[in-house]
Amino acid sequence: MPSSQPNPELAKPKTAPGAMMAFANDQRSDLLRQNDELRARAAQVDELEGRLSEVRDELRSWDGALPARLIDTADIARSEFANRHASAFEGKLFEDFKREIQEAGRNSQPIKVRAIANPGDGPHYELVFGHRRYEACRQIGLPVWAVVENLDDRALIEEMDRENRGRADPSPWEQGMTYLRALEKGIYPSNRQMAAALGVDISNLGKAIALARLPAAVIAAFPTPQSIQLAWATDLGKAMTEDESGVLARAQALSTEKTALPAKSVFARLVSPPSVVPEAAPLPVQASHALKVGGQKVGSLRFDAIGRPSIRLSIKLSDDQQKALIKVVQGFVDSI
Repeated sequence: MPSSQPNPELAKPKTAPGAMMAFANDQRSDLLRQNDELRARAAQVDELEGRLSEVRDELRSWDGALPARLIDTADIARSEFANRHASAFEGKLFEDFKREIQEAGRNSQPIKVRAIANPGDGPHYELVFGHRRYEACRQIGLPVWAVVENLDDRALIEEMDRENRGRADPSPWEQGMTYLRALEKGIYPSNRQMAAALGVDISNLGKAIALARLPAAVIAAFPTPQSIQLAWATDLGKAMTEDESGVLARAQALSTEKTALPAKSVFARLVSPPSVVPEAAPLPVQASHALKVGGQKVGSLRFDAIGRPSIRLSIKLSDDQQKALIKVVQGFVDSI
């Protein structure tokens, strides 16, 4: 039997009010559906606006920040204003520092470099600060984590000086070398303007420059340039002015001595010309009494000018004899 087919006439409203009601219901359903879609889209917009606000805040926090990247140390040249002496890259402390970087896989704090104009086949970057981190990575064979920024000479010197003073301070001589090069290149017209730009005491800056101007022979007389104290600058400068040949001769003699003297002793020798050693005063007459065994002298008992005794024996004593002597002497001391 053929299946019955729905009669389309039966689905239609039979009256005009019914048709109007059906049409209104359909319209209401469409409006509700559209309203739900609009609500969902509005919620999505609110969520996107919230995320966009978060991203904007994050971007504001990075205003002025520079990205860091890994650079081959062979592509970085040392600056002519570098203020780290080669001896700063030696010794146990530097070896420990290298070990920390090697275990971490890179330097945890980036160094700063600037691009070199027209580098040709040479390095493309010049070191601004981070000489110890750079050298450690170079010796280990790791690329160095670095920030690249375009700086002029003056900005380079100021950033190098401030960054290094915030870490392991370079020595006065090392700082003085940077200051001296900056003056020689005319980056600063005077000590005063340089001190103001770097935020350092002008007197200390002048002393550091005085140390940097010392002849190489004088510097070589010290254990390391880092061992020269800032407080010695005035006396060393005065000695060079009054007796330059004598200071240089003493520095040469110190550098050839087999036993290295502490920096303080080297300073004293350099600024003080050798004086005539006075004749030794005669020792006070001592009262001496010979100690004999069987008529043979085996020692002596002496008293100095104020009565202090000393005993000296040239014979070997057994353990029991040593104990007996100690007992006798201690008994005498106890009776005083």
